Amino acid sequence: MELLIIRHGQSEADLLGRHEGRADYALTDLGIKQAQLLASWVQENYPPDFIVSSTLKRASMTAHILSEKTGVAVDLEADLMEFNNGLLAGLTFEEAEIKYPIPEGGKKPHESYYGQETMIDFRARGEAVLSKIIHRYPPDKRIAIISHGGMINMLFRSFMELPMQTDHVIRNGDTAVHLWVIDENKKSVAFMNSREHLMSLSNTK
Repeated sequence: MELLIIRHGQSEADLLGRHEGRADYALTDLGIKQAQLLASWVQENYPPDFIVSSTLKRASMTAHILSEKTGVAVDLEADLMEFNNGLLAGLTFEEAEIKYPIPEGGKKPHESYYGQETMIDFRARGEAVLSKIIHRYPPDKRIAIISHGGMINMLFRSFMELPMQTDHVIRNGDTAVHLWVIDENKKSVAFMNSREHLMSLSNTK
């Protein structure tokens, strides 16, 4: 089985300087262009047999652009949504820092702050949705998974059996692509954070 892990394109929150998480912003015009370039590159190099996407707009819009290019239907999966950031969703970074500061001593993984998902629950959700996808689809197929930076990191930690709390993170630029492979009981990473499909764009991050 091959898992083609894809982050969504640029969203409106990126331009507004707002916390996203569960705030449901759409793609920008640039984000749509990024997704179109992504779709062409994926179709040419790694055409998927199945597409699974977070239900949030920025991911589902990316997924549907990929679907239009490949002719593969999108299966929406709510558990692929980004970290539930509670009351911070939609606030500017400045507003959030004033209203909901990080607790003294830092956040504890078992505690919820400001209506947020605990880190333990977030990791458990990543473990569960990865297991669900792996067991839902045939083992000889390629599944494109469209999600978000935070969730992709949780999926990676789950895939590689890394600790919940680690200083190791993987980069996820707009429409970044990762390829993970499961061959019987062996797991491997073929490549990470590929964005070669965006080389024609100068206005992207």
